[in-house]
Amino acid sequence: MPTEAKAKTIEKAKRLYEEATGVVFADYSGLSVKEMQALRRELKAKGASFHVIKNTLFRIAAGEDAAKLPYELHNGPTAIAFLQGNEPEAAKTLVEFARTNKNLKVKGAFVGGRAFSEEEVVQLSKLPPREVLLAQVIGAIAAPLSQLVGVVEALYAEPIRTIGAVADKVAEGASANA
Repeated sequence: MPTEAKAKTIEKAKRLYEEATGVVFADYSGLSVKEMQALRRELKAKGASFHVIKNTLFRIAAGEDAAKLPYELHNGPTAIAFLQGNEPEAAKTLVEFARTNKNLKVKGAFVGGRAFSEEEVVQLSKLPPREVLLAQVIGAIAAPLSQLVGVVEALYAEPIRTIGAVADKVAEGASANA
């Protein structure tokens, strides 16, 4: 039976995990309190939160998903970034922070029911934001449709213009004879 403090930590981790669209695991050993606070502020601006939770308590909070996680992600000193929808931006923040601060090492992630390696998290961080991706998809779908509309419009417009040109010639001929 876990102590009351551990039970509260498990409940908080469970709530964070259930609300998150993904999590990124990082080795934080060597980070100062000031650096940790700076990273938390940066992640909060991107819609993520960064917490240090004991690995055993996190595994309990993650429930069945814990079995899907590679052991190295939740072993040793581990902090967890809980992502809230903008996975590429939060991953980019973590990767850039790790690049400038050698005391933080991104271990991997678990997003959409799939485990990501450190290299895959770096690739995720290079994706454009969700809004840009959606705009690109919509643009890719809309471009052929607008071209199709233009072609169909031209098919209908050509006979109408031809009839209009003939009518103009007939009207010119009729006014020239009068």
